[in-house]
Amino acid sequence: MVATPTDTIGLTSQSLASRELNDCEHTDIYEMHPTFASSIAAERPLLLNEDTDDDYDHLPTGFRLGIGKERERTLVIRLAISFFLFGLINNVLYVIILSAALDLVPPSTPKGIIAFCNIAPALVAKVGWPYILKGRIRYQKRLIGCCGLSVMGMVVVSMFDSLFMRLLGISLASFSSGLGELTFLQLSTTYSPPSIAGHSVGYFASGTGAAGLVGAFLWWELRSLGVRIGVGLSSVLPLVIPLTYLLLLPPPASFLSTLTPDPSNYFADTISPSAVPPITPYTPLASAPDEEGEEEGTLPAGPKRGVALSAADKWRLVRPMVARYMLPLFCVYLFEYTINQGIAPTLLYPVPTPEEYPFLSKIIKSVRDYYPLWQLVYQSTVFLSRSSISLGLPALPSRLLSLPAILQAAILLALGIESAWGWFGEEREGASILFIFLLISLEGICGGLAYVNVFYRINQETPSVDASQNIERARQEREFKIGSIGFADSTGILVASLLAVPTEVNLCKAQVHRGKMLCKGL
Repeated sequence: MVATPTDTIGLTSQSLASRELNDCEHTDIYEMHPTFASSIAAERPLLLNEDTDDDYDHLPTGFRLGIGKERERTLVIRLAISFFLFGLINNVLYVIILSAALDLVPPSTPKGIIAFCNIAPALVAKVGWPYILKGRIRYQKRLIGCCGLSVMGMVVVSMFDSLFMRLLGISLASFSSGLGELTFLQLSTTYSPPSIAGHSVGYFASGTGAAGLVGAFLWWELRSLGVRIGVGLSSVLPLVIPLTYLLLLPPPASFLSTLTPDPSNYFADTISPSAVPPITPYTPLASAPDEEGEEEGTLPAGPKRGVALSAADKWRLVRPMVARYMLPLFCVYLFEYTINQGIAPTLLYPVPTPEEYPFLSKIIKSVRDYYPLWQLVYQSTVFLSRSSISLGLPALPSRLLSLPAILQAAILLALGIESAWGWFGEEREGASILFIFLLISLEGICGGLAYVNVFYRINQETPSVDASQNIERARQEREFKIGSIGFADSTGILVASLLAVPTEVNLCKAQVHRGKMLCKGL
């Protein structure tokens, strides 16, 4: 016969633990013992509602939320909207700047300099913060700082006409975007159970995918106002991030504070009262001599004080992820952006006539319309594929994470051949356009799947240390691992921007050599 919670633990500890758990809404979950939820459940009466009989797939085996489906659904919706907005707003300025490149620099200035200033500072942020800074992360401080940098960058771009000042503003916004991306990914690791953490990553990735469409649409609407007003208005968008964090995002403890055990797998009688660790609400404190890092907080006494990963610890964590996660992500983005910046601008065909192509002729009015069409197709499929997990589709198995990179390489080769020599001949432009449409759709799908699945898989990995022995170290390992690989995609984009120029030039030469002169007319 299974013992009841009141049989194993007295009423005094029961009421104390329940009160402390309910009061620690902002407690970091990694300051709790791994069996903390089950231990606290053993201290409380069984509070199962009549409407909790459903099988909640997102809860760990043996647990269900004891607050009813409506309250649970509200928490999950708030979490989903928050992380979607984080991804959308964090990346939308990047897209707006790229969309406005023609309007931001003089005609004689290579537009590639915009792409470089829009990615290089983000790469610096993604390398610098996880690998150089130590200790805990103060998320609120970081996000307010990112918001301030983004606003400042866009204001500089809008207020100054000189090339140097505009590039400086773009660099500030880029640095903020890079730092914001790794911060939100790290923030997702503070949620538990793992399915809730994965839920966060899925919606953040979906938001970053939506940023491509929203950013391009916003600049299309704002460009008629000019750079000063159009970019100036977009500078208010980053304010959404701190407001969402402070007012909408549910704290991590809200998904644990109401966990009760499932009677079908009840093991409360196996939990000793001594297994319950002290509950310490998270409150930032001033720096102490024995606590170094970006953030300090109220930590339980003992070995957790002063915990910070060393360079050797970080290398030990990074080494197994190089081939498993970083290389596939780097290759996907290298091939993807080489296609977008080097090959897609040369995928040009004569303007279709209404008699031959009644539908296509309504979209393509001039040769210059082909490139925006390819970008629209690409951004749309990226959004759909980055939303795959948030739409409920299963994540790719770890062994298949390199598959998108392999497919992306094949797509790059096929589109390169189409641009240089053509698969169907000059007399079958319709077949060529359909072929490119399908390949670019597949390109976007591969890129989006690689991004969301790599970060999802890292988010779901368990720390290499026993959390019951060193909770703070386990927390920092999870945060570092998901933040440490962010530079892989940025490095791929940066290298692709360097390869894109000679790629475009040589493909155009190949077209001219076979008598196709469209690329010379742009």
